[in-house]
Amino acid sequence: MKIVLDKDAIMPERAHKQDAGLDLFSPVDMMVKPRASALIDTGVHVEIPPFCVGFLRSKSGLMVNHQLTSDGTIDEGYTGSIRVMLINHSDWHYHISRGDKITQLVIVPVIRPDIEIADRLDDTARGDNGFGSTGR
Repeated sequence: MKIVLDKDAIMPERAHKQDAGLDLFSPVDMMVKPRASALIDTGVHVEIPPFCVGFLRSKSGLMVNHQLTSDGTIDEGYTGSIRVMLINHSDWHYHISRGDKITQLVIVPVIRPDIEIADRLDDTARGDNGFGSTGR
């Protein structure tokens, strides 16, 4: 996968060879206020492989230990800089330093079926039973 870095961007990396996600790093120092969000431009540009999508996923340590989450989708064909919205769900300020891991990029294959209008969907065992339909 081709990657281009802006001037102050930090190269994404896997902490372990078997990791699914590439860690993305903050190129700046920043404070994320309690119950607020902050947008960080990583300066990382990627060329998503054909028939794939990039998902930004929260780092588990940030989520569990600091209540910081991130989520996003990078479509094949987008080559702009990856910007990460960090959401602070806690009641405390969180300081981010340049070089801190802020999210991870996971590349996943995509199926793009043709869409057709139908009068009805096929019957299934579940049907339209949704939230809570299977019990606790």
